Amino acid sequence: MTVGCFKIHPNDNVATLLAAAESGVIPIQGGEKSQTIGLCESIDLGHKVALCDIQQGEAILKFGISIGSASVPIRRGAWVHLHNCESNFDTRSGSLDVHTGATTDTVYE
Repeated sequence: MTVGCFKIHPNDNVATLLAAAESGVIPIQGGEKSQTIGLCESIDLGHKVALCDIQQGEAILKFGISIGSASVPIRRGAWVHLHNCESNFDTRSGSLDVHTGATTDTVYE
């Protein structure tokens, strides 16, 4: 059985992966009814998937609140992370390495 992803709040437009998953159809847990979503790409454990198309500038909703905004249009089923969203809390989020989260704009000597 595929573990899938979890939608925390009814208003959320993203869900969190409960295990790493390859592209393909996975279940969405936490909703009122049985739903699935087709992943456009591989997504790692703990990362977010878009549950609907999200337009550039539109809020990314998790926990029922905005955690950032889309920096580019995001397709339903796409990975939502540093490469396509901007944090509401950290103005440097767009300069972080997409896979490690390490800073790319600071040189440590």
